[in-house]
Amino acid sequence: MKVTLWGTRGSLPAAGPETVRYGGNTSCVEVRADDGSLIILDAGSGIRRLGERIGPNDGRIDLLLTHLHLDHLQGIGFFLPLFAGRGEVHVWGPPSISTDLRTRLGRYLSPPLFPVRVRDLGSRIVLHDAPQTATTIGPFTVRADLIIHPGSTVGYRITEGSRTIAYLPDHEPALGLDAVPASGRWTSGFDLAAGADLLLHDAQYTVDERRTRIGWGHSSIDQTVAFAELTGAQHLVPFHHDPGHDDTTLDAMHAQMAALTAIPVERGCEGATFQV
Repeated sequence: MKVTLWGTRGSLPAAGPETVRYGGNTSCVEVRADDGSLIILDAGSGIRRLGERIGPNDGRIDLLLTHLHLDHLQGIGFFLPLFAGRGEVHVWGPPSISTDLRTRLGRYLSPPLFPVRVRDLGSRIVLHDAPQTATTIGPFTVRADLIIHPGSTVGYRITEGSRTIAYLPDHEPALGLDAVPASGRWTSGFDLAAGADLLLHDAQYTVDERRTRIGWGHSSIDQTVAFAELTGAQHLVPFHHDPGHDDTTLDAMHAQMAALTAIPVERGCEGATFQV
């Protein structure tokens, strides 16, 4: 299983050379099975470049949305496979007790925010609620669960064979607390990340920044490390970088995380690939 990061930011950063190494696109991750089957996690601005590299022989595409905040959705209207008449594109999103996924997506994919409606896309779009029980998608087994973040938000656990990745890009596991709980039973997202070979997890804030942002739905770097250790993750990739953080700041945050744990902490840079 190969994981490629196409966008790692929480929102678009200020333009400048300091954004080059970590990247300036918002959340999007490509997951490829050994047989080439494709899952895409989130549709931030990074999905545009990924879409340019998907060919007609790539087969079915499954796009898994964690939530519908704009930084995770703003690239969907520029994702070429949706317009290519290539067959089915399956889109999975967080459940809602009041409004179905098509209606919620249509708020963005419609005038005046966007000129093209869901019904006008060239490919056949199949919509699903994110699977809260283990579900087979090609060679993958996928499961979602609701996690702590404003609005209806899910994280994902994706398994191929004996290998597992967990994706929780917007997550505050210690809502209102100074530290992540010591028990997995009471910790948001624990079952999704337990024993994962690769954990992509929110690490937006420094320790000082989070003190004034409790309840915003994001993690500080010490909480990210504590969550990874609690779940027994084998490798950690910090994700959802703050748009106000330049490369120098992110380098320092990475070094602090690496010093806090024996778990390998990989840099969450746009374009990075990980073989799981």
